[in-house]
Amino acid sequence: MGETLEIIVFLILSVFIAVFSIMTVTTKRIVRSATYLLFVLFATAGFYFLLGYTFLGSVQIMVYAGGIVVLYVFSILLTSGENDYAEKLKRSKFLAGLGASVAGAAIVLFIVLKHQFITTKNIVPVEIDMKTIGHTLLSGDKYGYVIPFEAVSILLLACIVGGLLIARKR
Repeated sequence: MGETLEIIVFLILSVFIAVFSIMTVTTKRIVRSATYLLFVLFATAGFYFLLGYTFLGSVQIMVYAGGIVVLYVFSILLTSGENDYAEKLKRSKFLAGLGASVAGAAIVLFIVLKHQFITTKNIVPVEIDMKTIGHTLLSGDKYGYVIPFEAVSILLLACIVGGLLIARKR
């Protein structure tokens, strides 16, 4: 019974992500697009919770759904008017995007069909405490994440400064 429920929840989350992903890229209103992206990120956190990764699910909600989408919305509102619409794509740009999408889907399909995935039946899950996760995230060694974290923070700071400069010119 529990496994069937997990499959049903997985299918519901999958459909939710597919529908809102399509709505994200097809809507003409930019703020609505950011809102649909927020729903996709919440459903992605649902996948993490379904897999039992509560820490990753919480980080997904706090960092991406909470921080990044709010930053997107603020930058959109700083740089555009309330009723701004996305510009109409030229036929050449649409065909280039369609070609890139088809090529990407073909590559993903090729990898999925040709790759020999390992089975998880013989893998024993290892529980890691929060202290180890914290040291790993903030260490500067080979497997540490402090350098990418700082790079992302500089990128976000540059986006904020760029948004303010664009808004100031208006």
